[in-house]
Amino acid sequence: MATDNVLLASSTNWMQVESGGMGKNSTLVCVPIMADSIDVMVVYMGKAKAAGADLVEIRLDSLKSFNPSEDLKILINECPLPTLFTYRPKWEGGQYDGDENARLDALRIAMELGADYIDVELQVANEFNTSIHGKKPKKCRIIVSSHNYQNTPSVEDLGNLVARIQASGADIVKIATTAQDITDVARIFQITVNVQVSSVPIIGIVMGERGLISRILCAKFGGYLTFGTLESGIVSAPGQPTIKDLLDIYNFRQIGRDTKVFGIIGKPVGHSKSPILYNEAFKAVGFNGVYVQFLVDDIANFLRTYSSTDFAGFSITIPHKEAAVKCCDEVDPVAKSIGAVNCIIRRQSDGKLFGYNTDYVGAISAIEDGLRVKHGISSTDSSPLAGKVFVVIGAGGAGKALAYGAKEKGATVVIANRTYDRARELANTVGGDAISLADLEKFHPEDGMILANTTSIGMQPKIDETPLPKHALGFYSLVFDAVYTPKITRLLREADESGAIIVSGLEMFIGQAFEQFERYTGLPAPKELFRNIMSKY
Repeated sequence: MATDNVLLASSTNWMQVESGGMGKNSTLVCVPIMADSIDVMVVYMGKAKAAGADLVEIRLDSLKSFNPSEDLKILINECPLPTLFTYRPKWEGGQYDGDENARLDALRIAMELGADYIDVELQVANEFNTSIHGKKPKKCRIIVSSHNYQNTPSVEDLGNLVARIQASGADIVKIATTAQDITDVARIFQITVNVQVSSVPIIGIVMGERGLISRILCAKFGGYLTFGTLESGIVSAPGQPTIKDLLDIYNFRQIGRDTKVFGIIGKPVGHSKSPILYNEAFKAVGFNGVYVQFLVDDIANFLRTYSSTDFAGFSITIPHKEAAVKCCDEVDPVAKSIGAVNCIIRRQSDGKLFGYNTDYVGAISAIEDGLRVKHGISSTDSSPLAGKVFVVIGAGGAGKALAYGAKEKGATVVIANRTYDRARELANTVGGDAISLADLEKFHPEDGMILANTTSIGMQPKIDETPLPKHALGFYSLVFDAVYTPKITRLLREADESGAIIVSGLEMFIGQAFEQFERYTGLPAPKELFRNIMSKY
């Protein structure tokens, strides 16, 4: 693995070598068609065309019964889009478990009947090419594919694999590997860019949730095609997005080689609505950027690997906000005081990383607004938090931001955490008090306190969890929850029933997003658009 890091570190410009102002990409969007019967496949083909696909991959191994000469004719004649035929055997991750000769015969028949593409596994490519005796129709292109369901090899091994695939007579090279870490995807991007230089079309996909960016950013790095499913969950390989998400959320058609990449770094990260918000806003203002989800295990390793200025900015969420401070070349004084960074900008002139914290402004402003509305206070210089007991649940990055912000506004801050020592440490830093989460239930120095949950307790999928039982919520005049999926958590629902003002994490999310958008783009945030987008969720 050390060799890979050296290779990546010494070739950070590989992501920019091809970044001429080429504009929109030529990467095709392919919908996999998997069904028990030919009739259902024909219906799905029509849906794929309506959804905006460029071609369909017909997975013959998903059929329950199959008569090649008759069924292939129907599939080719009925299909409104170009066809790619795949008959994947079990030994390469598919469903076919029959005679090999019969399988390859079916692919030959498809080719003769007018298929646009045939997918043949590297292991049998030479045998297949020999069997057709050079009689391949001009229209048909042979994709020779290799699937690795365990890992992603080194750059050197991937290069050797590409050479073997090319030598087998491939018209198009296809490599699908598996991401054990998101940094694995960088090696596929590097290979994709390098192979294009030798003018051979390449499909480079990294499977699994950590590999999702390979399916979106292949449009930037020149991949020949990507796969998008008709429905969520019905996939032909792990980690496939839907075609709707590719086209509508990620603006896939607009991604070009000069498109800047932004994204949210977290673990978990699949629940995040940030790609919806930023991509729609980028499109609305005409900014050439794409915003993706980065499922990251080690943020320092991630930032070292994706060190090109093409990777221009990042939102940081649980659990990386504190570790992010150490990864930056410079940290804003406020973020340094808080000890947590939720926004990193990569300076385009020299690639240096600058860290900021926009959490506390978004959250504290939303809480203040909630109190002002409740008590009919117009916006004044003094904060309605002044003199209030402000209880923060959690001592992580968001907890630090809220504690810092509340203290700045004149509140008496109390930190409650499962681990008392961490609560004490944060309390000492901001000048507050500490309590264990177990003792918070009985904590009642006064009525009308403020409560802010900054942990992930109650977040999807564990929506039945709450950090504090309902009977203890009567002590609070306002309850804020940083969790925004779901918008109304169990904590907020029970706080509302107990008579407290409730403030959703969505308000914090929108508030901190304004500043991040402006840092990313250099443009004023379209605030009304942000609110309209998030109101749908």
